[in-house]
Amino acid sequence: MRKSIILLFGISLLFTSFKSYSQNYSGQNTITTAVPFVNIGPDARAGGMGEVGAATEPDAASMHWNPAKLAFIKDDYGIAISYSPWLRGLVNDIDLSYLSGFVRLDDKSTISASLKFFSLGGITFTDKEGLRIGEYKPNEFSVDAGYSRKFSPKFSGAVSARFIYSNLTQGQFVEGVSTKPGTSVAADIGLFYTNELHINWLESSDIGFGFVITNIGSKISYSNDDLAKDFIPTNLRLGPSWLLGIDEYNTIKLSFDLNKLLVPTPSFGEVDSLNPQDDAANTIGVIEGMITSFYDAPGGFSEEMKEIIWTVGAEYWYDRQFGVRAGYFHESNMKGGRKYFTFGVGFRYNVFGLDFSYIAPNGRHGPLDNTLRFTLTFDFNRFSNQAAD
Repeated sequence: MRKSIILLFGISLLFTSFKSYSQNYSGQNTITTAVPFVNIGPDARAGGMGEVGAATEPDAASMHWNPAKLAFIKDDYGIAISYSPWLRGLVNDIDLSYLSGFVRLDDKSTISASLKFFSLGGITFTDKEGLRIGEYKPNEFSVDAGYSRKFSPKFSGAVSARFIYSNLTQGQFVEGVSTKPGTSVAADIGLFYTNELHINWLESSDIGFGFVITNIGSKISYSNDDLAKDFIPTNLRLGPSWLLGIDEYNTIKLSFDLNKLLVPTPSFGEVDSLNPQDDAANTIGVIEGMITSFYDAPGGFSEEMKEIIWTVGAEYWYDRQFGVRAGYFHESNMKGGRKYFTFGVGFRYNVFGLDFSYIAPNGRHGPLDNTLRFTLTFDFNRFSNQAAD
């Protein structure tokens, strides 16, 4: 689809801008960052469970949610391919693709890698007079590599590195300023704990707890102005899970996550996007910004609590071949107001697995309504076993 838009408006519509702290005096104080695509949940399994992932069962997509879980994965190696038509409530040509995989080195160590590609579709750029400048296809991607290791039979940790590339403007001029692709490097640090429970009325049970900080990295700029740099979406995710093995055929997994962006909270009316040097956040370093994010909200403690996103999800499996999922995602109205239910199903057959997820409308129209995700997984252990037979 071709959209004839003024360049700066087009970028902000797609949730990225040169200085995108958006405030108003209507009670909203939303925190926005550059490259928000790196925080989008890419796979259908977590997508069907309300976007939980800190302590869910490890799979090939765990690189995004908490790579520390991969130290406990049972398979020797695996690959997953995920795809989602994104923001179809706004436009019809934005897509998110995700390729992820892992290799278990031994009983204690696992390496993993992933590639996330975000295509922003086709855009016809125009100047302020509406004259056509050209047609371009902005895109963003990230490349990750991680290492996970067990510290004990119940506890693991992981580190991962990420390269982020964001080409939104194709070198065009914005308000007379030349632009360039933005790049950043970042790291994730994750921890995971799991332990068996002995409950009489269950055949098996275990609990898990995950903690991960993602996207700890350099600010990003789309121009040669060193003062005009934006934070990337450093995020804290933590939460528990509980597996209930009812019998040898039926299992239920319950999970709950809390998320908080570790970037400075904007003050009402503080930012002048045309004069970024006047923005106090530009003088704050990455680590300082992570620390101050816990106490810098202009509304005090009550606003800090509203910056926490909570998600809850459940997953049921029959004989590890057919799964049903549901979840809920909640964000304060003051911080964006995303609230929606999710549903999903999963199938496993021989070496293949297929998962779907769906974001249901919640009574008020939003750009994420009816979003679908699809994930195709490959279980190479089963393939190797079949070949050996």
